[in-house]
Amino acid sequence: MTGARGSLRPMAGVLAAMAVALTGTRVSAIALPWFVLTSTGSAAQTGVVAFAEMAPYVLVKALTGPLVDRIGPRRISWVADVASAAAAGAVVALHALDLLPLGALIALVAVVGAARGPGDLAKEIMVPEAAQRGRVPLERATGLMGVTERLAQTVGPAVGGAMVVLLGPLASLGISATCFALGSVVVACALPRDMGHRAPVQDEDERYWRRFGQGLAFLRGEPLLLTVVVMIGVTNLLDAAFSQVLAPVWAKDSGHGPAVLGLNSSVMGLTAVGGSLVAAMVAHRMRRRPLFFVAFLLAGPPRFLILAVDAPVWAMVAVFAMSGFSGGFLNPILGAVSFERIPQRLLGRVNALQDALAWAGIPLGGLLGGVAVAAAGVAPALLACGAAYALTTNLTGLRPEWREMDRLRGRSAPAAAPTGAGADTTERGQPRH
Repeated sequence: MTGARGSLRPMAGVLAAMAVALTGTRVSAIALPWFVLTSTGSAAQTGVVAFAEMAPYVLVKALTGPLVDRIGPRRISWVADVASAAAAGAVVALHALDLLPLGALIALVAVVGAARGPGDLAKEIMVPEAAQRGRVPLERATGLMGVTERLAQTVGPAVGGAMVVLLGPLASLGISATCFALGSVVVACALPRDMGHRAPVQDEDERYWRRFGQGLAFLRGEPLLLTVVVMIGVTNLLDAAFSQVLAPVWAKDSGHGPAVLGLNSSVMGLTAVGGSLVAAMVAHRMRRRPLFFVAFLLAGPPRFLILAVDAPVWAMVAVFAMSGFSGGFLNPILGAVSFERIPQRLLGRVNALQDALAWAGIPLGGLLGGVAVAAAGVAPALLACGAAYALTTNLTGLRPEWREMDRLRGRSAPAAAPTGAGADTTERGQPRH
């Protein structure tokens, strides 16, 4: 569609690239922990492998922001998808040849994490440009991005859980490699050729660390964004402990297995799609702050508590459905807030720093979960993490910076001037949930 309302092809292309790459990530999130847990029987080693993926993800993502601004997100996205596909494919091939010791697995998983960081960042920061071309309000653009993420969260665990049951966990990693490769094809062929190039620069000879410092200085001067990053950093750590160790160990110890684990994740993802769709339609007409904190309270702690009491499957599914629907409102709100506050020329470097800080606890989440289970058992660990989740969101919400969340509302995505950016928070960076 073109004309007065703009072209929707850029938005469709970006969302398609995000969809296939994120689906690959979600499939591996089920397959990889289950592979390590069943092959070693160790929750601690499962946490170590999770750390090996997420630590490079966070570190490389933090450092590549200036490069994304300088080189352009389109090129970075393509290279990252190709590298991710190659590393994930190598895991499958080496396992088939019986040449995959734990050290080699850790190394290849680290390569996947290091490539996924800048790849995810590059796709995220093309969203405001796509929204501007389509004349789409920010909340609607980030809502559609949330729908895409949640669809991946639905399809990925369902496929991953089914493939683990039918063919084993490494077959699921083969699907991940295929998804990453397809993401590179979408970026190369589906996006308009004049889209996703580097941001305007004031000085062609400006050095890397000076550009990095500009992003850091901007973020330090934004109390609201810093507060968001801190809160999301803590909840992401707890979410990582849940998804990487606590939930898989619960599934194994309870006898429910990967099928129920995948069912819960898929139901949560499906209802989150509904929440994101509702947010895309109405969030720009609602007060952000109360909606955000009510949604966060329902999206987080109940998941931990329902597994801790080992409720019937129908009750677990109901709680995960409620959590998913509520969580669908989070990223559209947080993404719009960040898009409004970050200048376009700083988009890559500031967004990378937000993502990295918000995700900084994720590499420790698996380690924390493994240690907690070894020390106290899975049910006490779930209860403690759920309580910490509730305290974090409620206490942080008392800070005065949150009053700024309802300002600058309802804009379309920015042009090439300092009013746009890319961030979303909670589960997957910008900050991301």
